[in-house]
Amino acid sequence: MSRSLRRSGREWPNLLVMLYTLAGWPCGIWMLVRPEIWLNTLGVLLTAHTLVFSAYLIHDCVHHAIFATTSGNDRLGVLMSWINGACLGSYSRLKKKHLRHHSDRLDVVTFDYRAALHRTPGWVRRGVLAMEWAYVPAVELLMRGMIVAAPFSSGTAAQRVRVLVLLAVRVACFAALALISVKAVLLYALSYLLFLTVLRFLDAFQHTYEVFASRSLEAAAPDPRRDLRYEYENTYSNLLGERWWWLNLLVLNFPYHNAHHVRPSVIWYRLPALHRSLYGEKDAQVITCRELLASYHRYRVARVLAENYGSVSATGNRAGGFLGAVGVSFLTAV
Repeated sequence: MSRSLRRSGREWPNLLVMLYTLAGWPCGIWMLVRPEIWLNTLGVLLTAHTLVFSAYLIHDCVHHAIFATTSGNDRLGVLMSWINGACLGSYSRLKKKHLRHHSDRLDVVTFDYRAALHRTPGWVRRGVLAMEWAYVPAVELLMRGMIVAAPFSSGTAAQRVRVLVLLAVRVACFAALALISVKAVLLYALSYLLFLTVLRFLDAFQHTYEVFASRSLEAAAPDPRRDLRYEYENTYSNLLGERWWWLNLLVLNFPYHNAHHVRPSVIWYRLPALHRSLYGEKDAQVITCRELLASYHRYRVARVLAENYGSVSATGNRAGGFLGAVGVSFLTAV
């Protein structure tokens, strides 16, 4: 495996993260089964964290940053998708959708949940907003539900069979876990909600792009306004910590988002150095998560149906008008 990894002279970070994810996920589930409360607590955190790592490993695989070959990256990406449930969708569509986000400089969504919520009965819409008020990531759950439903409304027979088989396998696995411990299934659900919350918090505040809703994955019409300067000025590095840089390792340095957009194929552990080489110690596009927490709380309901992501101030409380995005996860390609 190491010979097929990127020839960087530092293969060990990737190997360590892959080993942690592949071993930590089942270990976390084992902790959920145990009767000790302290093990249950650690199990919830470990399971959620390995789910987060599996998602960001997929992200680097999409950009061909882990292995030297496309096939190696795709195989690892598919494997990680089995851990976090993204396997219910098409990996090739997931990959193409995210690469469009970079090439078109848009937030590309293949399911317009806002339009769908406006078409639903009022009680459904109010229910989704109530869940979001209670910090339940209802929109993310809705997006994942549409991944399962889409083949039955516009897919082929083969796609419907594929989804049914994969869904049956995953339901059978959770049913087997329930036979061992119903508590473990409930705690796993809590871990999954934590995983979704981490991803959606980081996704919410990394861009003020336009939203482009289309089931087609063909490139959008080019617009000279969406140039490199537009990309930089509408992209934000929402660092977990600047002084305590190691905190960003908890999410595989995904918050170094401006550097990532400049060179998408750079592996996660090199992003801090790339960020410093590009922007030095201070950059106008850095907004720490500590500053964004208040906006995440304040606009948790308003952002669901908002027509744009708000704006970032140049001075003062910079994140005060930053509503943030919802439903733009790279894992959801309907």
